[in-house]
Amino acid sequence: MPERTVTIGARSGLHARPATAFVRAAAEQNMPVTISREGGSPVSANSLLSVLALGAGHGDAVTLAAEGEGAADALDTLAALLLQDHDV
Repeated sequence: MPERTVTIGARSGLHARPATAFVRAAAEQNMPVTISREGGSPVSANSLLSVLALGAGHGDAVTLAAEGEGAADALDTLAALLLQDHDV
């Protein structure tokens, strides 16, 4: 199962705006995607409430995982979103 560890780029963390963009992009993937903080349990990347509940702040590392055809490309796309600073 491909995984990507990404550092949250948004200065205010994975709050409503970047989380919404991330969840929308995750929902467009043709496979289940999970996201987790270090030491935490993975949650569905399609669930806004679950993603917000992670409480991931600026500079925190999160791990994305997906399984299926095209998983690596999907994770690259989602990782790029998390690296962006949506607060500028």
